[in-house]
Amino acid sequence: MPRRFRLTRRFPVAMTEDGYRRLKKFAAEAGLDEGEALSFLFENWSSVIHHDNLTHRLRLFNSELEDRKR
Repeated sequence: MPRRFRLTRRFPVAMTEDGYRRLKKFAAEAGLDEGEALSFLFENWSSVIHHDNLTHRLRLFNSELEDRKR
């Protein structure tokens, strides 16, 4: 029997425009709203990411972060 889908947490999130556009595109392609899409991604984190790619992309993002904030 499937678990009931309940949104139990709400929190303010600051996202880049590129990140938000990509989230909206992913959600639309999956037939979900943005909150459901984020829940799906984080509930299935270990199966939807590639660890080596994540580490590399995170390093790049962090190295550019200060410049992007200006």
